[in-house]
Amino acid sequence: MPGRHQIVRTMLGLALLGVLLAHSAQYIRIDLLSRLDAIFYDARLRLTMPGGLDERIVIVDIDEKSLAEEGRWPWPRNRLAKLVDILFEQQNIRVLAFDVVFAETDRSSGIDTLSKLAENELRNNQEFRQALANIRPELDYDGRFVEAIKERPVVLGYYFAHSDQSSGALPEAVLPAGSFGQRQVATTAWHSYGGNLPELQAASMAAGYLNPLVDFDGIFRRVPLLAEYQGEYYEALALATVRTLFDYPPIFPGFTDGGDDYAGLEWLSLPTDEQDLRLAVDENVAALVPYRGKQGSFPYISASDLLHGRLPSNALANRIVLVGTSAPGLVDLQATPVGAVFPGVEVHANLIAGILDGALKHKPEYALAVDLLIMLLAGLMMIFIMPRLPAFMAGLMFFLLLLVLLSINFTFWQLQDLVMPVANSLMLMGLLYMLNITWGYFFEAKTKRQLTNLFGQYVPPELVRQMSKDPENYNMAGRKAELTVFFSDVRGFTTISENIPPEQLASLINDYLAAMTEIIRAQHGTLDKYIGDAIMAFWGAPVANPKHAELAVSAALAMQTYMPELNRSLKAKGWPELAIGMGINTGLMTVGDMGSPVRQSYTVMGDAVNLAARLESATKQYGVNILIGEATRAQLKDEFLLREIDRVRVKGKTAPITVYEPLALMEQATPELRLELTQWNEFIQLYRQQQWQQALSLLAKLTEETPTSQLYKIYRQRIDDLRQYPPSDTWDGVFKLTSK
Repeated sequence: MPGRHQIVRTMLGLALLGVLLAHSAQYIRIDLLSRLDAIFYDARLRLTMPGGLDERIVIVDIDEKSLAEEGRWPWPRNRLAKLVDILFEQQNIRVLAFDVVFAETDRSSGIDTLSKLAENELRNNQEFRQALANIRPELDYDGRFVEAIKERPVVLGYYFAHSDQSSGALPEAVLPAGSFGQRQVATTAWHSYGGNLPELQAASMAAGYLNPLVDFDGIFRRVPLLAEYQGEYYEALALATVRTLFDYPPIFPGFTDGGDDYAGLEWLSLPTDEQDLRLAVDENVAALVPYRGKQGSFPYISASDLLHGRLPSNALANRIVLVGTSAPGLVDLQATPVGAVFPGVEVHANLIAGILDGALKHKPEYALAVDLLIMLLAGLMMIFIMPRLPAFMAGLMFFLLLLVLLSINFTFWQLQDLVMPVANSLMLMGLLYMLNITWGYFFEAKTKRQLTNLFGQYVPPELVRQMSKDPENYNMAGRKAELTVFFSDVRGFTTISENIPPEQLASLINDYLAAMTEIIRAQHGTLDKYIGDAIMAFWGAPVANPKHAELAVSAALAMQTYMPELNRSLKAKGWPELAIGMGINTGLMTVGDMGSPVRQSYTVMGDAVNLAARLESATKQYGVNILIGEATRAQLKDEFLLREIDRVRVKGKTAPITVYEPLALMEQATPELRLELTQWNEFIQLYRQQQWQQALSLLAKLTEETPTSQLYKIYRQRIDDLRQYPPSDTWDGVFKLTSK
């Protein structure tokens, strides 16, 4: 039931489409698809990373070398103050940002111990107290750090948390409560924070939080540029650094036009003196980090090299400097699309560079609609068009759709900086293609089995394989078609069967039929039936073949050529030799499965079939091995050497036909055979012109060359009869066949 199977396949395809559309529209969640989309995002990112070294941003690294030279972290703040002084006074950098939180007071100088001594045991020692007062500024490492960062473009880092208690101090919010109006913007919201010491925070010009936005798979792809705490909005370290670079321009949220209650926040605008920066953000007001490359895409300077004066003056002039760590023990390593262990400070560097370049990727609000539309169009095409195509065309259609989808997606990514979903569409197309392939495979296999059961006993396997490629075009229903039919019969088989035992007769006939059938199959013939020792076959059905006449004649010649070899084998077994006659005719006939409910056969019938049977019978009369009708002769090319045998009128027909004997393939014809045929053709012309004496003279030459030819004897007898009883003036040279 092909119709029912097609309906089932269509319904399965529509069900797949519905499920994936529901996931894309976020009505359901399929974790596998979310992971695949993340994988494809990472792959596109790695494929298009610009690479190279961005020297605008330098990372001062608290690396293992620095820890080895300066001691374990945290370092005394006076050392950090020295680092700040070196960066601004000797290196003349533009902005300094710390990927570090200074949450606790630095007591490493021992000033607390000295103060207690001055207040207790040594409170009466004025000399000690005076000395302590003189050196206190030097021992107040936090104070020294405050003085180092004061009135300099320094950005401190802090973090938000969901704990019950906050510590340190927060900077001022960059946007007050209510900045988004009635719009419900899904910023990240926090319950607590871990800030810097109040005096440090008060001294710094800006501060930014360090919190990443870790995706569901633990990968660090995004940084929220704004976060909410108690209704107000604070900025990330990267955003604070850029704003510090451009003298703190205000932040303006950018909304798409969708009404006052429509969230639609798609960018943050920073109007600077140099340029108006538009920072693309997603629904969480997060920016996708535009990773430039693997770790090391920005210059790394060991902090100890700066502290010990190993760097020339102004080597970092006009640079943005980030202080952070790549040392494994300091726990600032993140899992990112470009590395499983990636320094967090370089993540901030990548984001800062992307903001400055205006190269932040963006997933727009309409991405969902585009994804749904692509899935719907591609899905419907594959559900309703692909099953109608041959396997090769279906595969080509799949790969073209795949190419178009990936090209569109990559164009959006590369030229428009737009992140369009791709996993849903790819999964849909892949599943629908697999559905069509597996469905086609199983039902094609079933169809092949059915065709083999129906036609395997009639046609060679290669034709069955050809039929199985397009099974709808092949069935056993009766139809009219121009075909070529073949009959063969063993001469004198009745006598042979009477002279050998039944077991040997069965073996003999089996050997003969097996050899002849193999030749018929080799010439793409369809075996109709065995009738005792007789064989019936035809060409041109069930697989149409315009060369059906040529193939039938080629099979007859091959059978004739093989008979001497077969006879040698039979003779070696002590069995009689065989001779066969073959009749071939071409014409319009009915072909199909015919018979009764008890027994049916795929066969042919019609006048053209009856004529072939009579031609086979006539071979005995003319003493030739093969006879073909003029309809067959008309379809043969010049590759066969043919001899015109006679013009005959078969029983029950008024119109005469010319019959021919195929002698050989033209390329195999010997010069002697060609000469004999030339003489024969001259004889036939003389015979038809009633030039009896000349015809007899030529016939005598032919008989001398082939004295055993029954054909020559027949014509000699005819001429003798015609000379004795001259024909009428209307004689047309046609001989009437009376036998069937």
